Amino acid sequence: MRKLTHLLLSPPSRFVRLVVGEKRLSVDLVTPEDLFGHLPVFVDLDGTRCEGLWAIVDHLEGAYTDHPLTPEGPNARAESLRLLDWAMGPLMEAVTRKIVFEKGSQRYTGAPVTRAPDMEVVRKGREALKPILTQLGDAAEMNGYLAAREISLGDLAVAAHLSALDYFGEVPWADFPAAAEWYTRLKSRPSFRSLLNDRVPGQPPVMHYSDPDA
Repeated sequence: MRKLTHLLLSPPSRFVRLVVGEKRLSVDLVTPEDLFGHLPVFVDLDGTRCEGLWAIVDHLEGAYTDHPLTPEGPNARAESLRLLDWAMGPLMEAVTRKIVFEKGSQRYTGAPVTRAPDMEVVRKGREALKPILTQLGDAAEMNGYLAAREISLGDLAVAAHLSALDYFGEVPWADFPAAAEWYTRLKSRPSFRSLLNDRVPGQPPVMHYSDPDA
């Protein structure tokens, strides 16, 4: 059986789970014994071991070509990979670390420290998210998905972050209907089912989190 060692609320881990789901692959999810490894870690049926986001993406796209997640056109391909890089860099720093890492337990996010949430940091993350949602909605309205007419790595990478934020009810969907429509389409895909079933002990998600139509 394939194995993925992951953190429940970590966007890189969530992204890999979405990619695995889009590839129609079954995988055992494993919680790490400590937080000091290079997560996520994916082990394939043949024993191939991939540590870290980029190694896993390269392996899955190369080994499982029936359901490609990289657009064929050079411009869409470049934009999809740009979105992946942006999501795991600037988006992570400007928004996710300031909200999810403040509100979620270190055990499930991989945050470097455990302490009470700093609500001023959370506020800055909320403000940074608003123009991003406008940009995402504009891209989805123009392209169908964020980079192309079909779903790609870029969509899944951004959605991985938004799903972690949405767990805490931190995405003001009502104010950004175009982004909400794009995310609802993603959320209703079979690859999302595993994420919608996530539950952090003692910290349940907001009511709409599990509803694929909300």
